[in-house]
Amino acid sequence: MELKRVVVTGMGAITPLGNDVATTWQAALDGQSGAGPITHFDAVLYKTQFACEVKDFDLKMAMLNPDDRAEMKEVRRTDLYSQYALAAARQAIFDARLMDDGIDRNEVGVIFASGIGGLHTFEVEAGNFARREADGPRFSPFFIPTMIADIAAGHISMRYGLRGPNFGIVSACATSTNAMIDAFNYVRLGKAAAIVTGGSEAPIFPCGVGGFNAMHAISTRNDDPKGASRPFSASRDGFVMGEGSVCLVFEELEHALARGAKIYAEVIGGGLSADAHHITAPHPEALGAKLVMRRAIDDAGIQPADVDYVNVHGTSTPLGDIGEAMAIKEVFGEHAYKLNISSTKSMTGHMLGATGAMEALFCVMSCVHDIVPPTINHADGDDDEQIDYKMNFTFNKAQRRQVNIALSNTFGFGGHNASIIVKKWNGV
Repeated sequence: MELKRVVVTGMGAITPLGNDVATTWQAALDGQSGAGPITHFDAVLYKTQFACEVKDFDLKMAMLNPDDRAEMKEVRRTDLYSQYALAAARQAIFDARLMDDGIDRNEVGVIFASGIGGLHTFEVEAGNFARREADGPRFSPFFIPTMIADIAAGHISMRYGLRGPNFGIVSACATSTNAMIDAFNYVRLGKAAAIVTGGSEAPIFPCGVGGFNAMHAISTRNDDPKGASRPFSASRDGFVMGEGSVCLVFEELEHALARGAKIYAEVIGGGLSADAHHITAPHPEALGAKLVMRRAIDDAGIQPADVDYVNVHGTSTPLGDIGEAMAIKEVFGEHAYKLNISSTKSMTGHMLGATGAMEALFCVMSCVHDIVPPTINHADGDDDEQIDYKMNFTFNKAQRRQVNIALSNTFGFGGHNASIIVKKWNGV
């Protein structure tokens, strides 16, 4: 069976750096941090009191008809993670012109992911139950369908009448990369003409921050929120929690060309692996990280030396950054010193289930514009002796270079690893 080619024809973003693709991209090139004091709740008693929150989010961003009161009531019944997803999907769908006449919506699917789902809804409902316990259990009838991690995919499909493959997927921090790889495979196997894909997360609430604090996973640098995410620096002390949603439209090439769609880049490969080691810690020899990049490269039918840019998982955790740097050296050999590496989590924070889509979007934009966004917050003298700084980590300033092929890594709790590769679209 001959596989079909897959291209990116639409993108949308609600992120800590901006509420659209252009603003988010420019902020990343400028090396801006999205971190600041937590505003979603009073975090004064928490070890970590800052995060990379979405700013100035207007609920009308998620709506087709902002003046429709009935629609406003419907959207208000969704969790914040679904609202972010609807807003990002709206941008991507209209960017791709998927609502144009003549498009068969039976052939357009939605594979959209969240690592946690409606955490805030769960907190609110559990709290309400605890307060009402003496009167017997009383939950909102919307509790379950608002909370579940697949419901964003359902809402997107219902909003736009998209009747192709529709589901969510969960693999912690690798979630949206897994979703994109599934979307890629469905389209190249001819199971759909296009898939709306990506991820969304809204975890910056007491359970999310408190839970990650208890694990010692997130930074406690409360005196310097914007400088707290510092991947590949010796002084790193954990990731900075982020939130938001990113959506991409993956479309079969001939279908896109036939309708004159704008093409951003081509998706050429994806890889999956497991560390099979520990629930949270990476494999000490980075076996899963090496395997997943090799599988993605093999799937793309390219050589390691063909990759120009790697957007790393690079969370700013003590063990994770070392293992990923080690894996890149081994997979790419001498070419590891020629390609660019950057961790955009230094600016967006770790958007958990949305982070893979965020970083895939950055890879696409790097191919479009021939520039690599930076890894910010690295200072002279803040080197980790276990990391080889002869590799180009693109510290502190975006670098112009030709980017024909870019690879994005995402690794999740449970040992889930996923890598996806995109290629510059040159019209052939």
